Amino acid sequence: MIITTVKKELSSYLPLLSERQQALVLDVIKNMLHIDTHEKRISAEQYNTEIELALKEAKQGKSISHNEVITQSKKWLKRK
Repeated sequence: MIITTVKKELSSYLPLLSERQQALVLDVIKNMLHIDTHEKRISAEQYNTEIELALKEAKQGKSISHNEVITQSKKWLKRK
């Protein structure tokens, strides 16, 4: 597809979308470009600290099994 054709199609479809849908399209484009204006990256030190904390919690039994996650997610999907 030629670039001008793509631009024309995008221009014709965008107004047909709701504001929410337009925002989602913008988010998708930003994600494709790796632009994130809402979140800051954490340092490697903070990342490692969070991993250590998560492992400690798992060892203390503060976690749920894979089967429990599946059961809970089925309940979430039924609510919609």
